[in-house]
Amino acid sequence: MYIFASPRKEIKEIYMIVINIKENESIDKALKRFKKKFEKTGVLKELRARATYEKKSVKRRSEIIRAAYRQSLQEAEAK
Repeated sequence: MYIFASPRKEIKEIYMIVINIKENESIDKALKRFKKKFEKTGVLKELRARATYEKKSVKRRSEIIRAAYRQSLQEAEAK
C-alpha cells in the first residue's frame, strides 16, 4: 500500500513522496512518517512565504539574523 502526495517546489519540478507501509504497521505510524517527510520538503514554509510579499531588505535582514543565531549555536556546541 502506498500513500502519495505531489508537493511542488518549482513550476518545472514535481516531487512525489512515497511511503511504503510495512506489514502489521498501523496507519497512524505511516501517516506520521508521511507528515515528517512532507515537512522536510519545505512546501508549507514556501507556501506561507509566497502568501505575502516581503521586501528584499527585510528578507536579507531576517537571513542575517538566522545566520547569526545558527553561528551562535554552533559556537556554543563547539565549546
